[in-house]
Amino acid sequence: METQQARLMEGTDLARRMTETSAEAAKDIRQRTGASPCLATVLVGEDPASVTYVRMKQARCAKAGIHSRHVALPATVSTSGLVEAVTALSEDPDVHGILLQHPVGPHIDERAAFEAIAPDKDVDGVTMHSFAAMGFGLPGFVSCTPGGIMRLLDEYEVDLTGKHAVVVGRSPILGKPVGMLLLGRDATVTYCHSRTVDLPSIVREADVLVAAVGRPRFINGADVKSGAVVIDAGYNPGNIGDVDFDTARQRASLITPVPGGVGPMTIAVLLAQTVDAAALQLIGS
Repeated sequence: METQQARLMEGTDLARRMTETSAEAAKDIRQRTGASPCLATVLVGEDPASVTYVRMKQARCAKAGIHSRHVALPATVSTSGLVEAVTALSEDPDVHGILLQHPVGPHIDERAAFEAIAPDKDVDGVTMHSFAAMGFGLPGFVSCTPGGIMRLLDEYEVDLTGKHAVVVGRSPILGKPVGMLLLGRDATVTYCHSRTVDLPSIVREADVLVAAVGRPRFINGADVKSGAVVIDAGYNPGNIGDVDFDTARQRASLITPVPGGVGPMTIAVLLAQTVDAAALQLIGS
C-alpha cells in the first residue's frame, strides 16, 4: 500500500500575496503623505550570509515600495558605537523601521544594541517591549519568523485550540516568542531544547511541532506523531532543515519544506510590519 505523504505548507505564494498587499498599503501612504515607508538595515562586519540576507531584504523592500537605508559598520565597532548608530535611526523621523542584522559579533552586547531600537520602529520584534507585548497579547510588532509561522498555520486552516504544540528551541526571537503566540491561540505549549531529556518521547506527543533549534536533521522523522503538523524553522547549510524531512513527511499531515516554507514568510512579515509602522508614524492609524 502506498504511503500517504504530508501536504506541503508552501510559504512562497502566501509571502508573495502579503508583499503585494504591503505594496498597495505603501502606495496609499505615499499618496496621503508624500513619504515612503523606510526600513533601515544595520550590518556589523561583512559576514557573507548576513550580507546576502540584507541584500535580499533590500530587494524585497524595493518590490514592496519600501525605501531602504543601509548602515554598514566595521566588525570592530564597539557596543557603544553600535548603540549610537541605532539610536540615531530611532530618532530619525524619516526612518520608520529598523532591522539590526545579527549576529553582531561576540564582543558586542547584542541586547543593549537591540534595546536602542525605539519600540514603534522595532519591526523585527526583537526588543523586550515587543517580547512583552507578544506575551501579554497586546498590540505591537511580533518577531518576524514566529509571526510568519502563525500566518502559515492560518493559511492552512490549522485549528490550534487545545492542541499540544511542542517547540524545540528557546531563542529570544524564535523559540520563546512562537511558544507565546501559540499559547495565545489556546494551544497547550511545551518548550524543549537540545538538552531536554528524552526529547523523542515529547516530540511523539506533538500535534503541532515547531523545530527551531538550529541543528540539521535534529528531529528524527520517525518520532513525529502520525497526522502532526510540522513547522521546520531551521535553515542549515545545504538547504537542510532541523527535521529529517523525508521520514517526517511519511507521518505528518502538513509539513513546511526547506527552503520555501517558513523562510519567505519571515521577510513578508518584516515588510508588512514596516508598512504598518510607517502608517502609525505618518498617519496615526
